[in-house]
Amino acid sequence: MAYTTLISASDLAEHLADPAFVIVDCRHNLVELDAGERDYRAAHITGAHFLHLDRDLSGVKTGVNGRHPLPEIPVLAATLGRFGIDASKQVVAYDQTHGMWAARLWWLLRWLGHEQVAVLDGGLDQWIAERQPMSAELPAPKSTTFIPKAPAPTASAEEILHHLGGGSITILDARAPERYRGEVEPLDPVAGHIPGAINRPYSNNVTAQGTFKPPTVLRHEFEAQLAGHPATSVVHQCGSGVTACHNALAMAIAGLSGSRLYPGSWSEWCADPSRPVARGISNSRH
Repeated sequence: MAYTTLISASDLAEHLADPAFVIVDCRHNLVELDAGERDYRAAHITGAHFLHLDRDLSGVKTGVNGRHPLPEIPVLAATLGRFGIDASKQVVAYDQTHGMWAARLWWLLRWLGHEQVAVLDGGLDQWIAERQPMSAELPAPKSTTFIPKAPAPTASAEEILHHLGGGSITILDARAPERYRGEVEPLDPVAGHIPGAINRPYSNNVTAQGTFKPPTVLRHEFEAQLAGHPATSVVHQCGSGVTACHNALAMAIAGLSGSRLYPGSWSEWCADPSRPVARGISNSRH
């Protein structure tokens, strides 16, 4: 069985010794950048490798391309291959709880045509709650060759700017409501949102227990926010293109395919003062 969106802790536990599975710890902290790797070294799911959001799952920042630009494809492919990921592998990504960091690796692999990738539902918290195996041992990577397919389409600032107000693009902003409204901005130099964007905080995708809502519930919620606009019109964004992947994953769980990511997201958008900024709630579909 191939897992393409989520995998439960109990299902993953059955495959810990399966050589076809590659488990990746994606824990991260935006304030304390080495916290995820430090926690990984202290204890992690048995057999898991670690990939760092900044070092492994993002590219080089230029000051105008956002805080977590996409990595160059050859560089990312080399990283994936170094950790044993190729077309034959089932990849499982996890983080602390909700999947906000793990979804980035899920999206990157899907972007390069690797379908067999899933996020651990409920993350490490769920794994620990079920008393599944943990270890401090660092596994030796079994290097292979990852061959990327043609990348899936993404959205650019230029495309969004060109289509603003035209109705052909539906922008979903995954940030917290107060950041979307421009009331606070802890990470970027300008507060606000892309005009016309709809706020869909990534945290809305999960239950109080930290696991994803059922597919039927997610589908109902997304369709209500899209208000008749097709899933293929959706462009996901957030602060830097990371938590937006969580909304992309949630739509995939809901069976709503064809949405795209704006990788630069708000941190790229607001780096150019000529691009328009909205504050408050500027769209009725909220």
